[in-house]
Amino acid sequence: MTTLARFRYTGYRFPAEIISRAIWLYFRFPLGLRMVEELLAARGIIVSHETVRQWARKFGQQFANQIRRRLPAVGDKWHLDESVLKIAGVKHWLWRAVDQIGIVLDVLVQRRRDKQAAKRPLRKLLKKADAAATRHDHRQACQLRRGEEGRHARG
Repeated sequence: MTTLARFRYTGYRFPAEIISRAIWLYFRFPLGLRMVEELLAARGIIVSHETVRQWARKFGQQFANQIRRRLPAVGDKWHLDESVLKIAGVKHWLWRAVDQIGIVLDVLVQRRRDKQAAKRPLRKLLKKADAAATRHDHRQACQLRRGEEGRHARG
């Protein structure tokens, strides 16, 4: 661990390695605060979930940014996935934007089924995505369509 990281954690009861491990576990995996508390307890480190929450609040943004940078690149083909859920006995629709690798890009839950409203987050994601890759696929699709139209006109 770098001296800068050690300096950031000075004044805390636990060593920098334990604090950074707890924050890493919380942000890297879909774990709750109590699960992180239990994982640390299994290794002989007694820390309350509230302490982990405070650490995550104070130091978590840097960890979240590092993890986000290391995630695999988002695929260039996406689809919208729809599921029906019952929450407290009431039907809800769950919409997920998923790429071809299976990475969930965005999630939306609605009480009423509104496909147009569900497509809005997908459009926003497309705007944020790398325009070069999207344009490349679009150009290929247009070239294929032009080629097919020419064949149909001749045939």
